[in-house]
Amino acid sequence: MTSNQTHLLRLSQGQLNLLERCPRQFQHSYLEQLYSPADPEREEHQILGSRFHLLMQQREMGLPIDSFLQADAQLQNWMTAFANVAPEILTPATDNQTFRESEHYRTLPVQNYLLTVVYDLLIADPQQAQILDWKTHPKLPNKRKLEQNWQTRLYTYVLAETSDYQPENISMTYWFVQSEGKPQSIKFSYNTAQHEKTAKKLTQLLSKLTRWLENYYQGKDFPQVPEGSKACEYCQFAKRCDRPQLNSEQTSKAKSPSHPVGTNLLNLATIQEVSL
Repeated sequence: MTSNQTHLLRLSQGQLNLLERCPRQFQHSYLEQLYSPADPEREEHQILGSRFHLLMQQREMGLPIDSFLQADAQLQNWMTAFANVAPEILTPATDNQTFRESEHYRTLPVQNYLLTVVYDLLIADPQQAQILDWKTHPKLPNKRKLEQNWQTRLYTYVLAETSDYQPENISMTYWFVQSEGKPQSIKFSYNTAQHEKTAKKLTQLLSKLTRWLENYYQGKDFPQVPEGSKACEYCQFAKRCDRPQLNSEQTSKAKSPSHPVGTNLLNLATIQEVSL
């Protein structure tokens, strides 16, 4: 990384999704760092998901995981079921040409931004590279929507841009470890046409962000979605934007930040599993 890249704003797939869905919500969340009271049920699910990710990471690193499994029956059930469905993923390669790493971190500078990705598991050999991502959501998402999610688009794009692999030799597989009682997967095979399309979408979105940021620091808010948009119904900032809410108890008005507004976006440590 060159010296002028150290000041680039970091962007994760979650931030790109939010920016595309609602620029004003992006402003409130990442520039002004406003927040709303945590949903206990959602928080509990995130904790469980984080524990499963840590379990898979420790296993990949060759560290003991028995204490994790003995202390949590849910994790033990998920691991057992996953091992039965996809034993090849949990079996290390015997050759010296296959690269495997959990929580594999990559960055890609584009315009004034540093695109940041973290792969739950990357498996790469001389012919192909596979990105694997663990999900603990109980419901399998729509495949078309998942394909359009910035996690799918950004993860494959960054790997193609930062490696010698051609897009056709890259794939990404989501594993939903508790979907309908058994692990299920959704796989996406990448290609050059998708790569070029993602590059174009990124250029357009980041150019808009640059313009919105310039306007923001001159006192102008980011754009809002049109009135009546479904994006406002469950948004915690609906009242702040003078938009109707579907349920005021679930979408309480965002509280003020406890620290000054800064120019930095959330750092890598805050990137968590995103609901799809």
